[in-house]
Amino acid sequence: MYKIVRKDKLAESIDSFHIKVPFIAGKARAGQFVIIRIDERGERIPLTIADYNRKSGIIVLVSTRVGKTTALLSNLNEGNSMLDVVGPLGNPSEINKFGNVIMVSGGVGAASILPISRAMKEAGNYVISIIGARSKDLIIFKQEITKTSDEIYLCTDDGSAGYHGFVSGFLKEYLEKKQGNNSDKKTGISRVVAIGPTLMMKATADVTRPFKIKTIVSLNSIMVDGTGMCGACRVEVGGQTRFTCVDGPEFDGHEVNFGLLLSRQRIYLSQEKKCMDIYEHKCRAEK
Repeated sequence: MYKIVRKDKLAESIDSFHIKVPFIAGKARAGQFVIIRIDERGERIPLTIADYNRKSGIIVLVSTRVGKTTALLSNLNEGNSMLDVVGPLGNPSEINKFGNVIMVSGGVGAASILPISRAMKEAGNYVISIIGARSKDLIIFKQEITKTSDEIYLCTDDGSAGYHGFVSGFLKEYLEKKQGNNSDKKTGISRVVAIGPTLMMKATADVTRPFKIKTIVSLNSIMVDGTGMCGACRVEVGGQTRFTCVDGPEFDGHEVNFGLLLSRQRIYLSQEKKCMDIYEHKCRAEK
């Protein structure tokens, strides 16, 4: 059992959990994830390691309440425990001194982008961060990402903070300004890392493609067992089948077949909704 030593409410339906797991904290690197299971009857879900402290043995996980398992997770509090926390899994992010890098996050993706942004900064890069959310109340880790950034911009769907619109729209305008009037002029951006909803990552990759900027996306949300044995995380990258958990979770966004990925993500939507409806009905009945 793995004890929750601290729980914070970051925003509506978004919580962070500080968990004592010395082995994982000692080995974790930016971009890696864990697989958790709340109890012996629970399903396995992947969560990116948002932060880690090697001295204290603490890792930080962030979860959004969207389905039954994340609803159960949101009900846990400080002092409660999880049955399984397995990791660190997946390949760590490629960290080098690339030059000018843009870190794009959408929603809870800010939690995943934080350790990568920090590592990029420590490697000597000039870090530009773009944080997106539906509204200002749903922006998370702003202060933490600010500390790892040379420039930071906010985008909200409703215009309640920063740029009024999607991160992809802001990114396009930003790159166009960097490029100037000459369409052949380079933007000066060496790499973009985008983490968030699949549609947001696809839109980001579509924006950067004509600028020929290497763009990395993280696909950990489609995983199940995290070890490459179940095959549920198959994704087409560069015309070849890859397994997100062992070959990723990060891939070149310009090579990901997002159409196929999106269609696969919709396969079990009706079953997921039914499961959540049953859970919520049971919760209301117990009250």
